[in-house]
Amino acid sequence: MESNHIILALICSVVLYLYKRRSSRHLAPLPPGPRKLPIIGNLLDMPTTFEWETYDRWCKELGSDIIHLEVAGTSIIIMNSSEVAEELLDQHSAIHSDRPRLVMVNELMGWNFSFGLMAYGDEWRAQRKLFQQEFHPQAAERFQPLETRVTHQFLYRLLQDPKNYVHHIRHLAASTILGIAYGIDVQEENDPYVDAAERALESLGLGIAPGAFLVESIPVLKYIPEWFPGASFKRKAKEWARYSSIMRELPYTAAKEHISQGTAQPSFTSYSLEKLTESEDVVEQEKRVQSTAATMYTGATDSTVSVISTFILAMLANPEAQKRAQEEIDSVVQAGELPRFSDQERLPYVTAIVKEAMRWKNVTPLGIPHASTSEDIYRGYRIPAGSIMVPNIWAILHNENMYPEPHAFKPERFIGTDGKINPLIKDPDTALFGFGRRICPGRFMAFSSIWIAIASMLAVFDITKPLDENGCVVEPTYEYIPSMACVPAPFECSLKPRTAQADEMIRSMALD
Repeated sequence: MESNHIILALICSVVLYLYKRRSSRHLAPLPPGPRKLPIIGNLLDMPTTFEWETYDRWCKELGSDIIHLEVAGTSIIIMNSSEVAEELLDQHSAIHSDRPRLVMVNELMGWNFSFGLMAYGDEWRAQRKLFQQEFHPQAAERFQPLETRVTHQFLYRLLQDPKNYVHHIRHLAASTILGIAYGIDVQEENDPYVDAAERALESLGLGIAPGAFLVESIPVLKYIPEWFPGASFKRKAKEWARYSSIMRELPYTAAKEHISQGTAQPSFTSYSLEKLTESEDVVEQEKRVQSTAATMYTGATDSTVSVISTFILAMLANPEAQKRAQEEIDSVVQAGELPRFSDQERLPYVTAIVKEAMRWKNVTPLGIPHASTSEDIYRGYRIPAGSIMVPNIWAILHNENMYPEPHAFKPERFIGTDGKINPLIKDPDTALFGFGRRICPGRFMAFSSIWIAIASMLAVFDITKPLDENGCVVEPTYEYIPSMACVPAPFECSLKPRTAQADEMIRSMALD
C-alpha cells in the first residue's frame, strides 16, 4: 500500500513538472537560481544545516538578492535583502501572507490552533486581532511590573546557582509568559505548566524541522495506519499531539478557575474573557482565547533563551562593551536600585547592546516562511502561485553595507554622535520579528522583557570567562546549534556580583 502511494505521488510530480514546464514557456522568467535537474529540481542541492549561509552564497554568486529554487515541483523564493523582503512581504502582503502546508505539525500534531502557523484566513485574522488588542505598545506596558518582578527572581536564581544559567533563563522566559498569558505565578523548579509547555515546544521543534519527515513531501502518507511498517512518524505525531493539547488546556483551565474564585492576577486571558460578547458564539470565543494564549508561549520562550544566552556570550568576548554599559548604568541608576523601564531612554548603550545581541546572532535566521496565494510579478520576474517565500533574515542583518563588520559585536553602531540611539541605522527588529501581515504582534512585549533582564544583569553581575582547575581561562567555542530558533552551543561562564552591595540588593529585591 505504501509503495503504491509513493509511485502515485511520483507520477503526479512528473505530470505536474511537465505541465508547469510547458505552460511557463511564454511567461515572465523566474528569478535566477542554481541549475535545476528535471523533475527533482534543486532537491540534491538543498543544504541541511546553516541553510541561510548557503542561500547567501548562492545569491552573491548569482549577483541577485532574490533567487528561485525548486524542490520536486515546489517553488521556493529566497529573499536575501531587506528591500526584496519588504517590497514582497510588506507591499504585496495581500498575496504573500499565507503559510506553507505543515502536514506533520498542523495536521497530525494538532498545532493548527496556533495563528502563527495556521493558513491565512478568517480565523487567523480573528486571533491576531484578539492578540493585538492586548499587546499594542501602550497595552503591553501593563505587564511591565510583572516582567520586573520575574527578572528580580531570575537574578536571585543566578546568584544562588550561576552554573545553571541556561536553566534559569528558560525559567525566566516561562515565568514571564505564563504570568502574562494566564496570570500564573511560577515558583517551583518543576512547575507542571512549565514542564507541559517545554515538552510541547520540544516536539514542535522536532516536527517542524525541514526534511525530518517524508510526509511533508508526500502528504498522502498521513493516511497510512499507525501499525504499518515505516509509520513511526504517525505514532510520534500521536504522542506529540498529546503534549500540545496539555499545553493548551492545563494553564487555561487553571486561569479560569482563578477567575471564577476571584483570585486571578491580571493577564491576557482575564482581560480577553472580560470582553466576550453575546453577539458571537461564546464557546467559539473562549476557544479562540485559549488558542491565542497558547500561541504566546510558542513564540516567546525559545527566543528569550537564545537572545539572553547570546548576550552572555557577547559579554565574554567583549568585556569593554560590558564595562561601558555598567558605567552608563552607574551614572543613571541610583545606588541600591536596579534599572527600571523608565530609565530606558537614558540608557542608550544598554539598549544598543540588546539590539546588537539580537542582530549579531539572530534567533530565527530564516524566520517562518510565508506562502503565496496567487502569482506575482516582481522586477520582471514571475513569482509562481503557491511559492514558499523565505526571507533570509541572517543575510539581511549581516549586510555589510548596512552593518559594517557584520560579524563583529559592535553595539556602538547603533549610537549616534549625540550619544543617543541613531535613527539612521536600520533597527534589527524591522527584520527580526517578520514582515507584512505576519509580523510578530508580541514584538513590543518581547523586546521589553529582554531589555529589563539584560539591563538588570549588567547592573549587578560581572560576566567573565571562567578559570579551570589550573587557573587557565576557559574559552567558549562561539558555535551555534542550527535550528528554527538557534542557540549557542553549551559554554561556561562566571557570573559574580559586582559588589557586596549588589549581592545584598539581589537578595532583598527577590523578596519584594
